[in-house]
Amino acid sequence: MPVNHDLYQDLGCTKEVIQQKRANDPHLHSLLDQYSRIDTEVLKAEAAALADDELRKLKEKRVLIKRQISSQLTNQS
Repeated sequence: MPVNHDLYQDLGCTKEVIQQKRANDPHLHSLLDQYSRIDTEVLKAEAAALADDELRKLKEKRVLIKRQISSQLTNQS
């Protein structure tokens, strides 16, 4: 069963804070768009019961993007 992840909770920030920082940082904006796309792919893959290896690769890609977002947010502080 697909599980939707709360990115804002994972990052320890509110949606409003992230959106404000996103508006002022094109790279962060791009990363958040990438995260949204890959998260949608993961959810679709889980719903379609995609092969474990393919699903694992998508999830790993999502984690890498989340780490980049976290790093970008840390650099802004």
